[in-house]
Amino acid sequence: LQRMLSIAVEVDRSPTCSSRKIADEIFPFILNIPLRSQREALLNTMESQLLRCRLLELLFQHSCDVPSTSSMCLDKILYFLSHCSVLLHFEDETATWQRWDEMLQYLSLLLMSYQSVILAFSLAEHLWSSLSDRMDLMIQKAKPRHQESDNISHLDIRLKMEDFTGRMQEVLGQPFPPPIQEKLFMLQ
Repeated sequence: LQRMLSIAVEVDRSPTCSSRKIADEIFPFILNIPLRSQREALLNTMESQLLRCRLLELLFQHSCDVPSTSSMCLDKILYFLSHCSVLLHFEDETATWQRWDEMLQYLSLLLMSYQSVILAFSLAEHLWSSLSDRMDLMIQKAKPRHQESDNISHLDIRLKMEDFTGRMQEVLGQPFPPPIQEKLFMLQ
């Protein structure tokens, strides 16, 4: 399945468009996956970083009271950090901290997928190009060109992380379980 999805993203002349179409079709099914382990298995085994990035973006958009209208960028990931709620509520016996842990896991995965997409495809705007055209750019060793909204400061990161940590403290209290502390450190 993952190989077929990866190929499906690339067969279109525009991988960005095809990944959006495929993600829009798959997303409702992800919302209905009852177990975290099953959701993680699907997302972690996804071969197409572009498709995984789009699916995670949709998941976080779904969890925000006011979805962001900007395109995918580092600033949007910070927006999700500030505005998303705990994602999915299937497992009634799941502790609240485990839901926060899952959200942190997906935020980290989104960040890594986004960075992989930008680096692997050299120029963000060339995601509208076919695979063969992008291969030519990679051979030419074209430098990544980040979007304006990818220019975030250390202060932006620190303030958003403090705000996020404050929200978690209100819900979970202190101290955070070790898995949460590790994921917060890794994300920052």
